[in-house]
Parts: sequence; structure tokens; C-alpha cells
Amino acid sequence: MKKKIVLVGNGMAGVSCIEQLLKLAPNRYEITIFGSEPHPNYNRILLSSVLAGDAGMNDIVMNDWSWYEEHNITLHTGHTVTHIDKERKTVRTDMGITAEYDELILATGSLPFMLPLPGADKEGVIAFRDIKDCKAMMEAAKTYKKAVVIGGGLLGLEAARGLLNLHMDVSVVHINEYLMNLQLDRTASHMLQLELEKQGMKFLLKKNTETILGKKRVSGLRFTDGSEVEADLVVMAVGIRPNVALAKSSGIAINRGIVVNDYLETSVPGIYSIGECAEHRGVAYGLVAPLYEQGAVLAKRLAGVETAGYQGSVVSTKLKVSGVDVFSAGEYADKPETRAVRVQDDFEGIYKKVVIRDGKIIGAVLFGDISDGSRLFAMIRNGEDVTGKEKTVLLGESGTPAKSGAELIAAMSDDEVVCGCNGVSKGAIVQAIQEKGCSSVGEIKACTKASASCGGCKPLVADVLTYVLGAEGVKTVKEGMCGCTPLGRDEVVESIRSMRLTTSKEVMNVLEWSNPEGCSKCRPALNYYLGMVWPEEHADERESRFVNERNHANIQKDGTYSVVPRMYGGVTTPKDLKRIAEIAEKYEVPLVKMTGGQRIDLLGIKKEDLPGMWADLDMPSGYAYGKSLRTVKTCVGSTFCRFGTQDAMGMGIQLEKKFERLNTPAKVKMAVSGCPRNCAEATIKDFGVVAIDGGWELHIGGNGGTKLRGTDLLCKVKTEEEVLEWSGAFLQYYRETGKYNERTAEWIERIGLEQVKAALAAKEDRDALNGRIDKTLDLMKDPWKEIIEQQELRQTFVPMEEQSAESII
Repeated sequence: MKKKIVLVGNGMAGVSCIEQLLKLAPNRYEITIFGSEPHPNYNRILLSSVLAGDAGMNDIVMNDWSWYEEHNITLHTGHTVTHIDKERKTVRTDMGITAEYDELILATGSLPFMLPLPGADKEGVIAFRDIKDCKAMMEAAKTYKKAVVIGGGLLGLEAARGLLNLHMDVSVVHINEYLMNLQLDRTASHMLQLELEKQGMKFLLKKNTETILGKKRVSGLRFTDGSEVEADLVVMAVGIRPNVALAKSSGIAINRGIVVNDYLETSVPGIYSIGECAEHRGVAYGLVAPLYEQGAVLAKRLAGVETAGYQGSVVSTKLKVSGVDVFSAGEYADKPETRAVRVQDDFEGIYKKVVIRDGKIIGAVLFGDISDGSRLFAMIRNGEDVTGKEKTVLLGESGTPAKSGAELIAAMSDDEVVCGCNGVSKGAIVQAIQEKGCSSVGEIKACTKASASCGGCKPLVADVLTYVLGAEGVKTVKEGMCGCTPLGRDEVVESIRSMRLTTSKEVMNVLEWSNPEGCSKCRPALNYYLGMVWPEEHADERESRFVNERNHANIQKDGTYSVVPRMYGGVTTPKDLKRIAEIAEKYEVPLVKMTGGQRIDLLGIKKEDLPGMWADLDMPSGYAYGKSLRTVKTCVGSTFCRFGTQDAMGMGIQLEKKFERLNTPAKVKMAVSGCPRNCAEATIKDFGVVAIDGGWELHIGGNGGTKLRGTDLLCKVKTEEEVLEWSGAFLQYYRETGKYNERTAEWIERIGLEQVKAALAAKEDRDALNGRIDKTLDLMKDPWKEIIEQQELRQTFVPMEEQSAESII
């Protein structure tokens, strides 16, 4: 019988530990994870990339919902554990769930420190710690213009850069006389300030905030010197403190953090702690690399693998703000017993400094060129003696570095972390090379996640490859559609066509996939490409789809699902509304909500109830979960509106009925507006139709999400038949040339509007595209109806316990 392990905290440190535990002892534990946030595990250090617009929310998810399901992990998001019963070995959440444990890991992370200033509770005063804060800043930027960030450290500057990208006027308030004073010396800090000022950032240094001004909402700050600055938004980025509340209330020993020994054990047997909440030898770490190192030790301990115990971490910091690269590691400040080697080039904006004590490098600061960062960090961690050759550390001999990267890798221990973002050690990479045959950075990324996030460790990963395989053994390959293949999307699709490949297995075998099972990135993409090329020959591979598409409903944070029946053009009837109401009452639906796509969403449905609810509804699936046509939003048009020039509802219903169930590279939204007032917001949709006098304007490539993009005008047509003809041709051309998971907005940016116009210009080409899309549409069936009618498909919705009982009977 499996032992039960409970992880409190769904963040990077805790989940990394579970990942490693699954590799070491995959069947040893029944795992339950509780997370206070309503999200799967995401990369918190990339929040600044989301704020800066370089990444979307989905881009920073490290383990999506399906990962938990695939590993049989019970996940409770939106649940905060509030009580530990040490005697009964149970935990209880604020939502009333109780879980038993044999081993308990506390990875509760940290809380942002909010300065206890008068006015700190005003509207518009926030921290920068999680996705919620990120969204709050993005939302505020839509209305307000003046932002002040309190804190000129790493997090504060990243927040400030993000707010600049949101077109806000940004000032950074810092109590010290120079920025990032905990990571940089005065010279590097000054160079950073000059660079950021060029980008539009303003600085108020040596300022101590006295009070936050404003009535209900913040209007500014007053400092202790009497000066003031205006602000519509105040972001506090002044540090974090370990979240020890649960441990403290449970009688677990705490100091600044939860006190742990070298094996991450707390004062209570069977309870461990890792991450920002833990305090080891008096140190509570706030950077990601030490947290992964702690997780690796604990995973071995729980798996019964011999380990030396955690010995503490030497930390380094990398910052990239809009092209400004900064690196800092170890002890960077000058002291009487230290000497330093410095290189400064004001013309190129480069500064390098290495601090040496007793012949050993103990710290480094790099600005502008951080290519030596990994090498210097390795030398610091290894305590390499450079006596007599101090200058060569930076200047090299005859213009070359004193040692190659591979030579420095040789001196690293196997436990040393190479990829700080994902906690991948040198040993894990060496193992992937020796046991799984990885011979390129891309293959290492696919196999271990090293370099998969910020990418800053790619040179170090390449050094590990060179160290193990030698320079001649390392493959330099172009980026493929995933780490399983060097082939890009176009090459794979062309091979599927020319070689008549009809299954994912065939593709992987014939095209020599390095991972014979594929990965979570290529499996769903191949399933789509095969279905697009061979709609009749290819049998949909349900197991390759993501969890929402497998279950034809959207999984929610508590593990329940939402059900959205189709409402063509957003039009419904009293009869359908009554039926939906009756079904909602019958299944005790917790929430009924109108969606932005003019439909009704039934939320909180148990998985086992889905087929029954679909049968009772007797309505088509709204595909609110799939990479397919979602909705066609309409206004009332000329039917009721005195400004309407065309029948927008009728046009929208025709479009939705024609293209419902169509598989597309990514989700597709459409809209039809009855006049140029555009009440249906057609010009931010993938395909928008706007009525004009005597015809219709057809718009393409819009997006109303995080990457807002207005549409491009494709053409003007006169009749509804022409709207259907052009929309069908457009969708099929997108299907045939788009990358899997690429929205039309990104696709248009990639291939260009003129190429799309040229592809659709000729009538015969549009007819050919429509012929192919019609063939696909003729084969599509409503998935809800299929599941209702087929016992084998319904069985997948029956809970495992009941399936076992049935098999016994």
C-alpha cells in the first residue's frame, strides 16, 4: 500500500521536489498537493516577462493541469491549508477539505513585505508577487498613467520595466543612494541607472516614504524630506518574508523561517519544509536555485536514496531589463582584505569586476556582457585558487579565457545547479547525455527542462555537452517543433503529405523522433496536423489531446468542469432557457454565468455527471474548451436596431452552423456587427464581419486577449454567400499554414497580410480551399452525442472505484 504524502504549496520549490520524487520512486507515494492560488504550478520568476509583454500567462505554466492528472496527483487549487493535526497526521483547508499524510512537506513560500505606511491600504497600492498582482497592474495601466515603484532592487526594477511597457509614467523610489545595492557595486549600479533612464524610467534615490496620499485611491507619496510625487498606482517591491503562519500555529519551530536541518526536517517528525519559507543554518533563501537544491535533497530522502544533506547555497543573480544584462554572484563589495580585477568600457557599456580573497574568487559583478557569468559562478562555487593568474580570470592569456567552459564544468560537483529556473543539476544533464543519448542543447531541454525558461544557462548547458562528448560530439541543430525532432512544422507537414503518414506513431518512427513516445508539445500538434492533412484517413488520437479536449469540458481549479452548450449567434429561446434552468437545478450547479461570447456557462460539474447532463440538455457542444470555433458573437443588426444595415444575427448563425466543430490550430472567435458602430466588437476577432451599406467588410487576425491586436481588413463583399465563401477559404488557409497553438493574430504577423490576400485572391483558389474544408466539416460529429451513445466512451467518465466494482461484479 502506498504511503501518503501531502505537499502544502503548489509553487516552484515544492512541485520541483515532487517531480524529482516521481523520477526516483514513481510508485512509492499517493500524492496530494494544496495551492492557495487558482493556477497550476507556474514559473514565478517569469512574471516580469508577462508584465513586460514578452510572455503570456500560459507561457509561464511549468506543469499544466494534465501533468497532475497523468501522475495521479490530487490537486486542490484555491485551497489554503489552515490546520495541521500532528497527532492524527491530517491537514485541513479553509474550504473544509481534510487530507491524511504519512509525510508532509511545507512549501508555503513567502509573502511580499508591505511597508506599514499610513495610507498603505488605499486602492491602487499593491505588491508584485503573483499572477493576481500582475493582472492588477495590467488592468490599472488601462485607466491610470502615473506609477511609482517603491524599491530599487531586482523585483522593483523588473516591475518598473513592465509598467513602462504598459505605457505608464514610472518613477522608482529607493531608500539607498544607488540601485540594486544588495547585488551591485556603485559603478555597475550607476551604469544600470543611466541605461534605464534612457528607456524612460525616473529615479528618486535616498528617499524615505512617510505617507501614501489620496482619499479612497492613492494620489501620491510624501517623503520624510517633505517632497512629494504624484501616483495613480503604487507598487511595493521592498522584499519578502517567509510565510510561517501555518507552521507557527501548528507548534513547529520557527525563527525567521521554518527551522530545518540538513535533511530539511522540521522540529516535528514526518514534517519537512523547503523553499522560501524554510530557514537553514540561519538563512532563508529568496532565489530559486537554492530552493531546487533543497528539493533535490528532500526528494532523495523521501525516496530512500542516500544523500549527503543540504549544505547551503552560494547564490547568483541575473537581471535582464529590456536588453540590459546584469550578473552578480557571491561577495561583490570591496573590503580591506579583498582585491579586485576590473574591466570598464563606457563606450560599449560593459563593466566586469571579480573580487578575490586569499587567492580565491569570492564574488563577481558583470554589466552589459554576462557571457562569463556561468564560468565565474562555477569558479566561485569551486573555490578555485587563481593565485598568480588573477588578471587572466577576466583578461585571459593572449586574449582568451584562462580556462574553457568545459574545463570549469569538470570541476563542478554533480549536485550543482546549471539551470536555476528549473533546478536542473550538472549530474542530471550528464545523465541525460550518457543514458538517453542527448547530444544537443535542444535535446537536453526536452529531456531535462534545462534552458527551457529564461534560456540564460544555454551556454553552460553547451559546456556540459562539450565536457561529456567533446566538441566534435555536440550536435548543432536548428530548433524543431519540439525537442523530439529537429524538423520544423512545415517539414513535418510536408512529410505527412508526401509519405502518406496517417498516425503519430508513423510520423515519429519514419521521421526518427528522438523520443519514441513524443512529448506533450508534439503529440497534440501531430494529431492536429494529421487530421488536417488526412481528414478521412486519420483516426483522432484522443490520448494525444489535452485534458479539456479529452473530456469535452473545461476543467476548473477545484477539479470540476464547466459546460457551455452551443447558442448560435448568441441567440436562444425561452424553451432552451427553461431547459438549462431545469438541468442546473437537477445537477445542483453551483454557478450559472453568462460568458463574454454570449452563451451560458454551467460551472462546478463533476466529471462523472458530464454525460448525463449533456444527455439531459440535448444541445450541441459549444466547444468552449477546444482549439476550434468557439463563438460567433452578433449584435441584433437590422432585425431590431435602427442603425443596423444588415441581418447580423442571421449572418452570424449561418457562420456558426457552418463551421462549428471545425478543428483549427488554435481557438477561433468570430463576430458579426450589423453596422460600423461595431457593437459585436468584430475588429478584435479572428474573423470579423462588419456590415456596411450594400455589403460587408471582412476583417482578419484580431485578438482581444493579453496580446491585443486589431484586425486587418481582408476585403469587402456584397452578399452573404460571399461572406461564407471568403470565411471558409480563410479558415482553411489558416488551418493549412498555421502552427499548432498559433492564434490568427500571431499567424498574420508571421506570414504577412499580403500573403493571405494573395492566397485567397483567385476564385478558383477559394473554391479549392472551400472544397477541402467542406470535406472536413462533413466528417465532424458532435462529441457530446458520441459519448452519450457509446458505452466505451462513457466509461471513461466513471470514477475508478466504481469501474473496479463493476469489473468485480
